[in-house]
Amino acid sequence: MSGVRGATGTSGEGPGGEAARDPARAPAGAPAAVAALELAGLTKSFQGRRAADAVSLTVPPGSLTGLVGPNGAGKTTSLMMAVGLLRPDAGTARVFGVDVWSRPEEAKRLLGVLPDGLALPERLTGGELLTYWGLLRGLDAHTTRARAAELLRVLELTDAEERGTLVIEYSTGMRKKIGLATALLHAPRMLVLDEPYEAVDPVSARVLTAILRRFTAAGGAVVISSHVMPLVEQLCDRVAIIADGRVRADGELAGVRGAGTLEDAFVRLVGHREMDEGELTWLGG
Repeated sequence: MSGVRGATGTSGEGPGGEAARDPARAPAGAPAAVAALELAGLTKSFQGRRAADAVSLTVPPGSLTGLVGPNGAGKTTSLMMAVGLLRPDAGTARVFGVDVWSRPEEAKRLLGVLPDGLALPERLTGGELLTYWGLLRGLDAHTTRARAAELLRVLELTDAEERGTLVIEYSTGMRKKIGLATALLHAPRMLVLDEPYEAVDPVSARVLTAILRRFTAAGGAVVISSHVMPLVEQLCDRVAIIADGRVRADGELAGVRGAGTLEDAFVRLVGHREMDEGELTWLGG
């Protein structure tokens, strides 16, 4: 696992490299001047239906928060508004105190995003994609090359790069990994990742977990959305449950989970439908 070292930056950069100069970069556990991510009353309607209904959430530095909810609950809509990809009808989103919509360039320098259905330039190799992405982000060529090579190595994409494999030929799991690499390349302070473990093999999942834990230990913050409750319980220290466009519960994992499992708390808050004994009786012969 030594290859994970420095994956979010080089020469001491990354989410914790400027802690002495910026109190908001202080290590986990130190007093923080501002929240890493603060959503206040985010609201969005589509054709008269509210997909997000006054979503409010505070994510402290040094934390890893899981956002869970049923399909169509408003998770992706809320995350897209939080990172500046979808303009809200009402409400605000701030990243380390920077308003995402009134100061977008500054906010997006602080953000690393892996959105749902990420569209990537597909006629490039992973290395070419990262080089393009780094230069687009304003990194110098030397830093871009060094970080790209390190990310490809850590995320086990080097062999594909040496074979000249194009992104269009990547598997779903490989596309998730190169998407994560683009989110990490500019050494952000806040990661917002939509289903980052989807289709990722167990070995790569361990590497991803090590990266996220190192990132938060250095004072960065992470929000992931997932449908996999055991994954959220294992990985996250905080959780928010969203349903019908509203945050039903959020806070430290132990407090939201209570005496049972996170799945128990989820079903209790969201509700579920029991299958009637007379339904689907034609299955199984």
